[in-house]
Amino acid sequence: MMDGTVPSSLESRTRMTKKRTLTGYRPTGKLHIGHWFGNLQNMLTMQHDYDAYYFIADWHALTTHWADPSHVRESTEEMVLDWCAAGLDPEICTIYRQSDVPEVAELTLYFSMVTPKPWLERVPSYKEQREQVTDKDLGNLGFFLYPLMQAADITIVLADAVPVGEDQLPHLELTREIVRRFNNTYGEYLVEPQAIIAKEGARVPGTDGRKMSKSYGNSIYISDSPDEMRAKVMSFVTDPQRKLKTDPGDPDICPLHAVHKLFAPAEEIAEWDRCCRSADCGCVAHKRKLADDLIAYFAPFQARRAELAADPEFAWKVLAGGAAKARPITHGVVSACRELVGIDPRSALTADVEPRDPNARSQESAPSFAEDE
Repeated sequence: MMDGTVPSSLESRTRMTKKRTLTGYRPTGKLHIGHWFGNLQNMLTMQHDYDAYYFIADWHALTTHWADPSHVRESTEEMVLDWCAAGLDPEICTIYRQSDVPEVAELTLYFSMVTPKPWLERVPSYKEQREQVTDKDLGNLGFFLYPLMQAADITIVLADAVPVGEDQLPHLELTREIVRRFNNTYGEYLVEPQAIIAKEGARVPGTDGRKMSKSYGNSIYISDSPDEMRAKVMSFVTDPQRKLKTDPGDPDICPLHAVHKLFAPAEEIAEWDRCCRSADCGCVAHKRKLADDLIAYFAPFQARRAELAADPEFAWKVLAGGAAKARPITHGVVSACRELVGIDPRSALTADVEPRDPNARSQESAPSFAEDE
């Protein structure tokens, strides 16, 4: 480092023994077992394989919950407790809150200077949510600029790679094009992040058989009490073709089996599979067993979570510590960007940044989803 800052993306890569990755979650509610068996398991693995940065995207939450932000702070605390009780270690990974890193907002501003408006208008998720979300006013500028701030979230820590699902690739493609345009304009400095196609998490069905989702009201939350878990499991839909206990069932289309096989021993699942197909057991018995197993499975997590929650300052100390680790990097990035865009005079911080190539701009292309039809 140089003067407590990060001088260049090149040095950033050479000074690390691991590639840096970043993942963020919006604090808009509790985590359910779909999160647990999906992204959270990937995060637990990646904290050991990468220099992992995990942030609570509270500014992003405001883009959709601006009219009623009353639960954002509470949900932020709850998410930190969930993460740490699940096994994320603040001594190994960096956990911070987006709003504790104000440099994100400044970099978003610089990105807004180089990003064509049509690129944002044609982001697939922006168009889809404007059409599908009817219970919130998404006509605000903050929601429109969501992908721009997302690009700043990634590049502000010089992330080398970002885990994404197939449906999130357009967002990362946009980030890469914004970074490329910035570098072509001001000098080769920011890291152009690569995609890590995230290991597909299990598709966890909710109590109504649809994909588990807070918006569907069909979720079992990892912080639910044993009584709450049991009541929700007992309300699960099962094989719709099995009307009577004496009717053979099809475990392949039964939500009970889909959830149970996520964590139960293979031989136990094989027995439930057999007795369901032969009508030797009923759905109520399976629900009772699944409830018992689910409660037992999450008992250690819930005990650990209660232990952490006993300290009312635990989550905020974790976030403060994470911000303290992240800020030297983010401050260095924004300081360099201020010099590159001409606000501050050039210094040793950007001495190794090559001048822009005047021919590079002619080789730029819009993200594939933003190309003119």
